[in-house]
Amino acid sequence: MLQPSLAVSGLLLALLASEAIAQAYTWKNVHTGASGGWIGNVIFNTKQKGLAYLRTDIGGAYKLDSSTDTWTPLLDFADAARSNYWGCESIATDPVDPNNLYIAVGLYTNSMDGKTGSILVSRDQGASFTAVSLPFKVGGNMPGRGAGERLMIDPNNNKVLYFGARSGHGLWRSTDAGLTWGRVTSFPATGTYAQNPSDTSGYNSDPLGVGWIVFDTTSSVTTAGTSRIFVGVLSIGSPSIWMSNNAGVTWSAVAGQSTTYLPHHGVLSPAEKSLYISYVDASGPFDGGHGTLAKYNVATGVWTNITPAQAVADNRYGFGGLTIDPQRPGTVMAASLDQGYPDAQIWRSLDGGHSWTTIYSYSYPAPSYELLVARSYDWDLSTAPWIKSFTTSTRQVGWGIEGLQIDPFDSNHLLWGTGLTLYGTHNLLQWDADHSIKVSSLSVGVEETAVLGLVSPPVGPHLVSAVGDIGGWAHTHMDVAPSKLHLPLFGTVTDIDYAGSQPTHLVRIGNSAGQIAVSTDSAATWTLYAHAPSSLSGGCVAYSARGTSIVWTTRWGSYVAKDSGAFVGVNGLPAGAIVEADKSNDAYFYASLAGKVYSSWDGGASFSYVSSLGSSTRSNGIAVNNLGRAGELYISTNQGIWHSTNYGQSVVQLSGGLTQAWGIAVGAPRVSGGTPSVFAAGIVNGVTGLFRTSNNGASWTQINDAAHGFATVSAVVLAGDPRIYKRVYVGTNGRGIFYGS
Repeated sequence: MLQPSLAVSGLLLALLASEAIAQAYTWKNVHTGASGGWIGNVIFNTKQKGLAYLRTDIGGAYKLDSSTDTWTPLLDFADAARSNYWGCESIATDPVDPNNLYIAVGLYTNSMDGKTGSILVSRDQGASFTAVSLPFKVGGNMPGRGAGERLMIDPNNNKVLYFGARSGHGLWRSTDAGLTWGRVTSFPATGTYAQNPSDTSGYNSDPLGVGWIVFDTTSSVTTAGTSRIFVGVLSIGSPSIWMSNNAGVTWSAVAGQSTTYLPHHGVLSPAEKSLYISYVDASGPFDGGHGTLAKYNVATGVWTNITPAQAVADNRYGFGGLTIDPQRPGTVMAASLDQGYPDAQIWRSLDGGHSWTTIYSYSYPAPSYELLVARSYDWDLSTAPWIKSFTTSTRQVGWGIEGLQIDPFDSNHLLWGTGLTLYGTHNLLQWDADHSIKVSSLSVGVEETAVLGLVSPPVGPHLVSAVGDIGGWAHTHMDVAPSKLHLPLFGTVTDIDYAGSQPTHLVRIGNSAGQIAVSTDSAATWTLYAHAPSSLSGGCVAYSARGTSIVWTTRWGSYVAKDSGAFVGVNGLPAGAIVEADKSNDAYFYASLAGKVYSSWDGGASFSYVSSLGSSTRSNGIAVNNLGRAGELYISTNQGIWHSTNYGQSVVQLSGGLTQAWGIAVGAPRVSGGTPSVFAAGIVNGVTGLFRTSNNGASWTQINDAAHGFATVSAVVLAGDPRIYKRVYVGTNGRGIFYGS
């Protein structure tokens, strides 16, 4: 958590004064065994064995428990006021005092993030942090986020740190161990490359900036620190690698460098007096058509092209991840950045890049000329068996590999981050003998999914999820990784629902045209809907109580399918409305948009406007009683929560100090037949967080705590468990799913 401050003390006083009395909840991640999202890099400390950190683009930072090969999240304290802390652009761990840790945080440099970036400073390896604000934004989830590391500590003066900024802000320096920062005005470059300069959103048009800093430990040491420093800027067509020989006072472009590609990573091999550089022609981590590997001798000034012959011949991808083995001079490894077929590639050289071997080989032998992939490694997915249902037989090594690291204390230990998980091995040296290394998913503890929908049926699995990019799972036990994803795969599943009176029946929709599937066995298997509309995608879906009707609403229109038939337009319901089905009465559906309530009593064929939610202008969620009481629903809005017990015909605003609500869910009552628990992400008496009421809003109890802020609270999705009193599931935008009891 953050160090105590006056602001934090004021918050505690407000909480004590609030009627939303906090109650101790135990929060745990719903276990998947793997991240489910992109891992930017692993950063090993070079002084303390076993100390390492991991950064993600939207899911925060983690610390390694080397005894168990598991990871512990460090930034779960981030709340609504600090929601951009889950975007991690770079991490630096101190090579002099391993207790010091620095994390550059911020999500976006455009309007999607209204906050400026920060450097989080820890003196206890991430147990607590002090936030130091920067005068510009940081882009943990922007193009080029895999370059790095942008944040580095001088190994000869650990009070000196450098940070490479985006958006034309240049190179920044701290001389007081990260507490204050100033721009290095003598540094002449800013990194001008943008993925798409014409993008009006600012996401792809923002310049990528300064990508990495390397201190040359073979150079002399001054009172200011290391004399020779290399900086890589993300530019094409102009010098991109700069050097200082006087501890950052003046800078010059390194002579003889190529300006054809972007330098994504720079790694120094002190024993070889060589700076290795991986180049690619695009921002990364999920693009790139060509690139090279190069080596610069810092003593002689000689450049050498060390691009593997296979990569030269393929000419279809560039290079991202890059690492050396400090215990074995001349050992260097590199990864392709955007090689889609047959797989990402990893190269290993024992002679400084003169010759290379690969983690797998492939050919097109006669007479069939069909692809033949030869792999001698063992692919171990015991910690995350569902990965096999996501990747094809040719996509095992991964994609978007920017973070590739050999443990500086253990030549057998290699880790690399991908767009799905963290892979690694503990017998890397076997590569050099017969390639028979064991490649494992080593992401246990890292949960990075963006969750779009959750349901907790009264029978079968306690939780079924709709997840971005990888679809989602059915969880019977929250602490056991599922064996598979929802199949067939939809990639991003935007919504999911179950039929209240036949809860083994579920429906889910995807964000690509025509993606809709149904299950009749509690999400164990799924069948593509026979009359899937080719024009519909995304939005919300609702399943009637007996499963006779499906209502699908999108921003373009609202549609209904009856008795497994074709989808047709719904009468009376505007496009973009959120929709839910009554869990007991098969005829009723409810919808809301812009503070208005619509109801259908003919199985979704038509809707009528039935009531208004006061002065609300935004409808955020609908939660329907799932405990056998027809006609009861709750609607969250920008003016609080509204309750109806007569199918939406009339509504009453819940009180208790709740003034705004986003995610909402209904869960088990204290006693059978009693008032249900209602869970809300909202604002109660000025406090933003997660709350529960067991008396229909007469009072609210805050259930999250200082260690669990859930970042963008307005984006969480909730599901109350109808079988376990007080149990709630929280889907986050980047930290997976939590369950609280």
